[in-house]
Amino acid sequence: MKKIFLIICLLIGIAMQAQEKETQVRIKTNMGDIVVKLYNDTPLHRDNFIKLINEGWYNNSPFHRVIKDFMIQGGGNADGRQDPGYTIPAEFNKKHIHKKGALAAARQGDQVNPQKASSGCQFYIVQGKPQTARDFTNYAMYYDKKFSEEEKAVYSTIGGTPFLDNDYTVFGEVVEGLEVVDKIAGVETATRGYMQNVPVKPVVIMSMEILGK
Repeated sequence: MKKIFLIICLLIGIAMQAQEKETQVRIKTNMGDIVVKLYNDTPLHRDNFIKLINEGWYNNSPFHRVIKDFMIQGGGNADGRQDPGYTIPAEFNKKHIHKKGALAAARQGDQVNPQKASSGCQFYIVQGKPQTARDFTNYAMYYDKKFSEEEKAVYSTIGGTPFLDNDYTVFGEVVEGLEVVDKIAGVETATRGYMQNVPVKPVVIMSMEILGK
């Protein structure tokens, strides 16, 4: 009986590990590859990202907005469409913060989007920069945001954009290729039409591949 119980526990453990396995995605760009993992506790964003990848939405599309020490943003279709025609409900999670390498969903501003719903396709990867004690004081004063000691430690060392926490859904993070994020964030940009911070030389997402399929 004890042996059967141990076998059942082992099977349950294996099943839980399988459920907890996080999907990884390789983002192939003309400046190098970035591998991200998608969080399981933001399932709406995870599943939508996977759907768009399988549809080829991101193939040959640009990182169209790049701001050094802040983030790199992509998500439009190669044919120029910036919106698939729907939004994703916010999935804020206190444990997912805007540290360097965070993968998050862009969205429209609060004035037209008080629910903070995410764009159906637009995403960004955080570069950010290390934060100081003065930065955290300013965030508390101007944004009414407070951070735990653990969060402060992360933001003070690897950096990030803490003022975005709980306003934009973080649904994954970079596991390989942070140096590529830094390289992209450092490209020369200019204003084109109504769009600012556009790379002068296009930074192209050639394809996205779900790993381990």
